[in-house]
Amino acid sequence: MQNDARARITVFSDYVCPFCYLEEPDLARVREEYGEAIELDWRAYELRPHPVPTLDPDGDYLQRVWNASVYPMARSLGMTLRLLPVQPRSRKTLEAAEYARGEGRFDQMHEALFRPFFEDGEDIGEDEVLLRIGASVGLEREGLRFALEEGRHTHKVLADEELARRLSVGSVPTMFVGLPDQPLEKAEAVVGAQPCSRRIEAAVERTLLRY
Repeated sequence: MQNDARARITVFSDYVCPFCYLEEPDLARVREEYGEAIELDWRAYELRPHPVPTLDPDGDYLQRVWNASVYPMARSLGMTLRLLPVQPRSRKTLEAAEYARGEGRFDQMHEALFRPFFEDGEDIGEDEVLLRIGASVGLEREGLRFALEEGRHTHKVLADEELARRLSVGSVPTMFVGLPDQPLEKAEAVVGAQPCSRRIEAAVERTLLRY
């Protein structure tokens, strides 16, 4: 099938990042506004890969960030997020999303992975949780299980993270807006959640003018 996209938004994101979840409404609005003129391409970025320690939910840092930024942004967007004691590793979560991509169910799996963690406090780094979420969006349970056990998509996650390092990505979400055939090094970077702003749309408009 021919790809008619005239601009590509490459999003480096992690399913345990609250700001990545908070960016979802803006990206959905861009997709709705521009339709097939836009290609959205999600890439993996682990905030805390092993052996980097996970953060303490009761520690000063997370308490400060959530109270000062996450909760106010969530209220402004009408979203529910809760700082919960579960702080999962995200490698397998990102691998499960890649499996879904190969099965043509990436969008559904991508949307389904955020809510169980940020709203229900489930450990989305656990295989059984990922299998249940996958089944809820139509993925074959045993196929996903084997892919996770074999590390079938580990190389893709690591390749995305190496690309992020080359692009000097230091936080997520980071979005690169450019032409579909343009190297990401030449695309326009938009960093951080952008609720109620036009920074992404403005970057898209500049890209479309160059098409």
